[in-house]
Amino acid sequence: MPPLVLAEIIFPGWDPVAVHLGPLAVRWYGLGYLAGFLIAGWLLDRLSRDRFLPITTAAVSDLIGWLVVGVIAGGRLGYALFYDHAMLVHPLELVKLWTGGLSFHGGLLGVVVASALFARRHGLAWRRLADALALAAPVGIFLVRCANFVNGELYGRVAPAGLPWAMRFPTDPAAAAASPALSAAGSFGWHDVYRDLRASGAWERIAAQVPLRHPSQLYEALLEGLLLAALLWALYRWRVRPRLGAAAGAAEGLARPGALAGVFLLGYAAGRFLLEFTRQPDAQFAGPANPLGTVLGPLSMGQVLSLALVAGGALLVWWRPRGAGPGRDAGTRL
Repeated sequence: MPPLVLAEIIFPGWDPVAVHLGPLAVRWYGLGYLAGFLIAGWLLDRLSRDRFLPITTAAVSDLIGWLVVGVIAGGRLGYALFYDHAMLVHPLELVKLWTGGLSFHGGLLGVVVASALFARRHGLAWRRLADALALAAPVGIFLVRCANFVNGELYGRVAPAGLPWAMRFPTDPAAAAASPALSAAGSFGWHDVYRDLRASGAWERIAAQVPLRHPSQLYEALLEGLLLAALLWALYRWRVRPRLGAAAGAAEGLARPGALAGVFLLGYAAGRFLLEFTRQPDAQFAGPANPLGTVLGPLSMGQVLSLALVAGGALLVWWRPRGAGPGRDAGTRL
């Protein structure tokens, strides 16, 4: 009996630009960040109404402003430090956000700094604030990873034969090599060219030269976004929220301030580490001696940075600050 052959899933090629406002092109990527911050603000306000996060609605709006600065500044500096050292030599490149280049791990560091400053300014326990941010963040991660997919960026490694959901990306270097038009369009102008190639039937003629790859952006959206959100909110609903009115000495385990933030770091690190084996490593590190682009043996830069998150997550889950103990709240001080 011949093997079952499944139809190939064609990369949809949606326009990365959501709307044109005159000369301004509003991209889904930017809208993903905007929606992520708006939803985070709504969730943080809900947590404040639950008395889990002791701040007012007005303070939540202030906090979102701090977080926006932290994500953008940290993400851009992290990209320069971890992926593109040339930007450090030409610092004006750091402000050119429209050229792309944000690091999740750098943005996370920016959020840590911004939230610590906010907590100090408002007299909050940073660990409790970190727990609230952990509950609010995964939805934004989901939206931005979906936008990465729409952009055709951060695609996966070459998929094994027979993977039914593998795709050929028009942003693949092999596609650019097979189509002078795609090569000339670059990473920001590929959409119209890809649309025309498909309409004319030319894409079918060059597709065999483009490898089928994992849609790793969607893997990350599901695992680092939706599944992590479901886990954290289940823990909050069943393990943390029932103890909000309990005495401080009862705040043990996952109810202890900082524990949810630790679970977020551990969950994200584990998911990112595993999924990096399906994601194409960064081209910046590829070369004749290292065609794949790993940075430490078989590990990519994303995996190396995620190992640091494991240490931070473990520290938040299991380390009890000095003076914390029965009858004391481990999250009362920064």
